[in-house]
Formats: sequence, C-alpha cells, structure tokens
Amino acid sequence: MKTLIFDIESNHGKQQRALAISQLVVAGWTGRDVNAMEAHIKELEELGVKRPPYTPVFYRVAAQRLGPASEIQVSGEASSGEAEFLLVSDGHEILVGIASDHTDREAETYGITVSKQMCEKPCASTLWRLSEVEDHWDQLVLRSYATIDGERVLYQEGPVTAMRSPADLLERFASHGGAFGEGTAMLCGTLPAIGGIRPAERFDIELDDPVLQRTLRHTYAVATLPIAG
Repeated sequence: MKTLIFDIESNHGKQQRALAISQLVVAGWTGRDVNAMEAHIKELEELGVKRPPYTPVFYRVAAQRLGPASEIQVSGEASSGEAEFLLVSDGHEILVGIASDHTDREAETYGITVSKQMCEKPCASTLWRLSEVEDHWDQLVLRSYATIDGERVLYQEGPVTAMRSPADLLERFASHGGAFGEGTAMLCGTLPAIGGIRPAERFDIELDDPVLQRTLRHTYAVATLPIAG
C-alpha cells in the first residue's frame, strides 16, 4: 500500500486528500476504435510483443509504482512513456487523473506483466471528480510530448474516445474477477505514438478538458542506468 497526497480539483475549488493506493491495475488494449487498437497492437508487434489473448487485458502492478515522480530511473535505453487517463477509487467516488504507463520495451517482448512492473508510473498530483466530467467525457483530450535529443516533439494526441469509457472498463474489469474498490487505481490505455514508439529523456503528459477549461499535467525526466550484464 502507498499513500499519495492529491489535490482534488472541482467546480468548488481544490481540497487536499490523502489516498492509500493498495491495488494498481494497468488496462491494456482498451481501444474503442478497433482500427486504432489494431494499429497499436501492430506497433508493439514490430518490437516483438505478442498479441493479447483477449482485450482489454488487466495487468496487476505493485501499488508502489504509482506516484508524482519528477524523475524516474530505468535500466538501459529501451523504455518509453505512454499518456493514459487514470481512475482512482477512494471508496466514495471515482476520481480521474493523468499518468504515464512507462514500460520497458525489451522486457515486453517476453513478458508484458514483467515489463509493466519494471518501471515507475508517474502521475499528476491533481485529480478531478469523474462525476464532473462524465457528461462531456468524449470531449476530453489526451496529449504527450517527448524530449528526444534535446528537441520537444508532439508524441501522442487524441480524444479519450479512442479508449473504452470508464464505465465500460470497470464493467469488463469486474467480469474478469476484478474489484474496483477503495484504494484501487487503474491506468486505462493509450494512443498510438506519432512517429513510432521511442525512448526520450523527458516526457510530458496532459489531459485537457475544453468544456471546463482546465488541464491535468505532469512532467518527468528519464535517467538511464547502464546495464552491466
């Protein structure tokens, strides 16, 4: 279990809340658009990642991996980030955030669960109430920027409609025996990378709400550790 301090931003202002995260789930292949999901599967197949037996798939990751880290350390140069909307249950309501499913791509070729476990999952320290964005959910936009060789480039961009809705994901999670109870956090899928998956020294993630005119943001640096054997 890991306790994180979040700012809950709502129509009535902000309030700070400590949330004990006891279960971290990474939902994979959550595409609502079959063609877009197929593009991402092919993108990973080019890196040697096997197709999933069914979609979506719900991987379990240590709760300690989630947090508002400003820098993460990774082994080697084969990892990369992915902007994903985040769902968190505090037992009374569901909250929405933005996180990066940073993943080791070499490890992913022989074990997706292992690859998910190897890297931190940086997230923004601010959350929204799902109830305040549900009525215009499909207008939310996910976006990420990668700094590669010193140049900041647009890495991902698109509406959350590319992924299954929160209600759909939680229903499917339950159908596979999952319980989205108090202290559960779920990363909910991503968009294809513009120009292909590649490592970066810095990664910026955003979830933009054009209706309420607010944006969740988080930035983190990636420090590469040498592999000695």
